[in-house]
Parts: sequence; structure tokens; C-alpha cells
Amino acid sequence: MGRGSLGTHEQGLIITTSDGRIYITGIENMVSEAKEKQVVSKKRVADHGEVYTGKREVNAMLDLVKQETERIESRFLEPACGKGNFLTEILERKLHIVESRYSKSQPEYEMNALLAVSSLYGIDILEDNVEECRKRLFDIFDQKYSKLFKTASKEECRNAVKYILEKNIIWGDALTLKTVGDDPQPIVFSEWSPVNGSMIKRRDFTFHGLLDHESMKELPLFSDLGDDVFIPKPMKEYPLIHFLKVADVEKK
Repeated sequence: MGRGSLGTHEQGLIITTSDGRIYITGIENMVSEAKEKQVVSKKRVADHGEVYTGKREVNAMLDLVKQETERIESRFLEPACGKGNFLTEILERKLHIVESRYSKSQPEYEMNALLAVSSLYGIDILEDNVEECRKRLFDIFDQKYSKLFKTASKEECRNAVKYILEKNIIWGDALTLKTVGDDPQPIVFSEWSPVNGSMIKRRDFTFHGLLDHESMKELPLFSDLGDDVFIPKPMKEYPLIHFLKVADVEKK
């Protein structure tokens, strides 16, 4: 999703902008006054450079690309997401837009809230951070969804969101472009594209394939302006499926 130096913890966002271009914005110099809340332990700082970004700095950075944070379909990748301080704030902003537009229609709200979740991607080298990031993102969705639709809310929709978060927030190393664990594999991201209002098209891409291409120096991945673009080749494509059924592919 673009070229640039990828840090090891909360050091950048990769963003697809409204004109389709992708860029990395670094945040390594953003330091909060509340340091005690930014560090889990001195060992984790020494081993992994883990220092979390404070809420004030998160909002200041995101306000620089405010228009993109309020586009439901605008994709964000944080290559060292930690517990998700950036991604959770982006989701809050996106879901505010979804609610303002679609709160009167439950199916439309569900579809667009799911798309908002599916637009967020994260990688972290620490497994507990990945689990916490997924949980925080899901809780934000679930609280807003349950408040709006109460007993009419659907477990099917919640399960679809959980499934997407499992695919989008990855335990891995953005420097090696591989997962972390006993058997490291190339990081794979799923693209979730809406089709005909209620259907989803899923395509899987290797992170390496999105990054390591000479054309990326000159060509964007996407363009709404009709420009020439670099079109990465998916490693796998899935049949169209209803947005509430995205998790069913694992059952087949």
C-alpha cells in the first residue's frame, strides 16, 4: 500500500486519499505529556520500541487528514498499530458519519458500518496488542450498533464484524512483511468491496505484493480521476457474498 519506512510501533499511517493516492504519514516525533500512560513496561520499550501515542496527538494527526477520516470507504493501514489508538479514533469518526446518514435504515447502517470497519488495517508484533486492538474496535462498533437498534440488532452482523477484524488486524512484523509465531507466513490482507448494495467482493493480497512494485514509485493504487494506476494482482478471489455472510466462507 505504498512505499516508505515502516516503524516498529505506532510510527505511521498508510492512507488512501480521496484522489486515490496512497501515502505514509510519520508520527515518530509526536510525544505525549502523559508518558506514564504511554508505556506498558521499560522492557517492552527496550525490546520493541513500544510507546503509545496519546489521544491529543492522535486527534491532531488525524485532523491533518480530516476529510479522509470521514470517508466511509477511505482505507487506513497502521503498520505498527499497538492497541489501536489511531484506528479506534478513525472508526469513531467513520461511524459518526454512518449514523448521521443511515440510522433510519438498519440494513443500510449495518452494511456501511461493516464497510467502515473493513477499511481499517493494522499490524503489530505483539500478540496481546493485536487482541486488544481487535477488541477495542469491535466494542466501538457494538456499543453504537446496540444503542441504535437494541433488540433488533443481529448476532450475524456482530459475527461478520469480528471476522473482518480477525483478517484485518494481524499479528505480524511490518519490517519482514511476515506473520509472527511458530510458522511465519507472508502477511495477507483482504480487500472488502461493496457490490450492488448488499453484496461483498473479497480479494486477498500479500502485503509484499502491495508494497514491492516499481510502479508504486509513479502510479497510485487507485484513482477516482481516471489516471493510470498500478493494479496489484490478488492471490485469491472469493465469490460475491451477502455482507452478513462474510464469515461463512470458513465453513465451506
